[in-house]
Amino acid sequence: QVQLVESGGGLVQPGGSLRLSCASSRSISSALAMGWYRQAPGKQRELVAAITGSSTNYADSVKDRFTISRDNAKNTVTLQMNSLKAEDTAVYYCKLAFWGDAYWGQGTQVTVSS
Repeated sequence: QVQLVESGGGLVQPGGSLRLSCASSRSISSALAMGWYRQAPGKQRELVAAITGSSTNYADSVKDRFTISRDNAKNTVTLQMNSLKAEDTAVYYCKLAFWGDAYWGQGTQVTVSS
């Protein structure tokens, strides 16, 4: 069983930044894909950013503000979030996909409010 532990969430003012990290108990070097998702109250979970191989993709709503990256040596996936807006408020989840299995973290709350 793979465990993913997210950290870095919290309360930030509009325009501020947060850095989310997802630490994996399994080496991520063999992961097929890794991503960050979010779910706001009353809304469906949505993909925010993902890495597949050497390619990255982002939701239109976060392009040019968020950056996803991986550190194979530390088995972590990071989401740098800049210029945060109130509409970015949600629980953020990381997901790692390996051949035949996919795993989710427990989520970390991000609240953007003045």
